[in-house]
Amino acid sequence: MERQGNSMTSITLPDRCDRAAAEALLPELVAAMAAAPTRIDATAVSHVGQAMMQLLVSARRSGSGAIILPSVAIMEAAERTGLSAELFEEVEL
Repeated sequence: MERQGNSMTSITLPDRCDRAAAEALLPELVAAMAAAPTRIDATAVSHVGQAMMQLLVSARRSGSGAIILPSVAIMEAAERTGLSAELFEEVEL
């Protein structure tokens, strides 16, 4: 977890975002979102599973919200599951 200035926290997702990665990321994401709006860097993700997609939706809806910087794999998974608008429409932070 990394702080961007004094207002935004940044989390970088691993290459493989399966259920185990989602479970490992959950405590860090909860802590980050409690503190400030969060930027989730998912640009290096090449594999994403359902658990991580659910975690990303939750991040967008929870706390101060989140901005997701997606990889092609994340964008394709969001399109297949009908979550593109939910995950990538601009939110006011």
